Amino acid sequence: MSDTAGTGAVLVVGGGISGLTAALEAAEVGNDVFIIDKNPYFGGRVAQLNQYFPKLCPPTCGLEINFRRVKDNRRVRPYSMTTVKSVTGGPGNYEVQLEIAPRYVNSNCTACGECAKVCTDQIDDAFNLGMSKTTAIYLPHEMAFPHRYVLDKNACSSECLEAIKAACKYDAIDTDMQPETITVNVGSIVWATGWDPYDATKMDNLKFGQSPAIITNMMMERMAAPNGPTKGKILRPGDDKEPESIAFVQCAGSRDENHLEYCSYICCMATFKQMTYIRERYPDAQIYVFYIDLRTPGKYEHFREKLMGDEKAHFIKGKVADILPEDDGGVTVVAEDGLTGTKVHQKVDMCVLATGMQPALGDRGKALGVNMDPNGFVVSDAGKGQFAAGCAKSAADVYTCGQSSTAAALKAIQIGR
Repeated sequence: MSDTAGTGAVLVVGGGISGLTAALEAAEVGNDVFIIDKNPYFGGRVAQLNQYFPKLCPPTCGLEINFRRVKDNRRVRPYSMTTVKSVTGGPGNYEVQLEIAPRYVNSNCTACGECAKVCTDQIDDAFNLGMSKTTAIYLPHEMAFPHRYVLDKNACSSECLEAIKAACKYDAIDTDMQPETITVNVGSIVWATGWDPYDATKMDNLKFGQSPAIITNMMMERMAAPNGPTKGKILRPGDDKEPESIAFVQCAGSRDENHLEYCSYICCMATFKQMTYIRERYPDAQIYVFYIDLRTPGKYEHFREKLMGDEKAHFIKGKVADILPEDDGGVTVVAEDGLTGTKVHQKVDMCVLATGMQPALGDRGKALGVNMDPNGFVVSDAGKGQFAAGCAKSAADVYTCGQSSTAAALKAIQIGR
């Protein structure tokens, strides 16, 4: 099967804020655009955030507008649950095979939710990073685009599948769906494949997974989000204690030759932002930030200064050597204070690891012949008509991703003209 478009069509791989920006910028000047995402929804990591810089907006601010622009622009052809299978040809004349995974729910779905009411099987909720459960047929989140349920068929018993089918009066459940391959012809490709949080279990000294009190910064975002696993309450996993003290461990995996050798750029700003979440909910909580350097470039300096003036926030310049789980459910963070030379043992109720950004494309990019640097970030190649955007290009905040995505679109539409 093939999906054809006009001369100069652009393929955008990745449907997060960067991919959406690149796709819309290209389409709104007259180019046909295919935009794909491996997830059952568009929006990427931004959709999982509670707030994002620079305005501390919720994800509805920005994503909703872009989703509407996609719906209203007939030049944009979105494909969810889709990955690149192969790339042949060259600039101006690429032939790309795309593989669409079965959703097991067709376009008849109205997202009424009757199917989920009768579903008896549960799975970990990937959108909430496994901190909650969801039914095996589910709407990824309330703002999901496309606004359609998806079925994890392998997680369902035969009895459950029959109940789901019977509950749907729109005949939207199709358990016979198969993977589908389509071919698109495009002039250029924009790689906007985004990032994954670095695997915190790889850092033995930080004890992630050994105590429920140790979470990652993305887990904190989901906790603070009104549609998250705790409906916006920041509680210690395991016993739901309201924390009276919280530690942040900066550069968890970043700037480390054994893990990610580069600075992940957003981690310090994310921690300062999450300090505002805590302070809104717990005015008297003690906050401890263990850092190597605090990097808040340009316009974020004033934001940092304000939070460093918090009398109940303590900043310790030192790399964390160990985190010790305690019998009462809390942890003790061990580090050497680089300014005083003293060893610090700080007991806290919760600990947040500011894990770094790892480019998500990984080995798949190498197999497809994408130019990548030693850290796995995509390197734009105008000669090949392939361009990097957003966090596929480098670790960056949303504002910077918007700029790089617009630039990638501008370059991509010139190929084949």
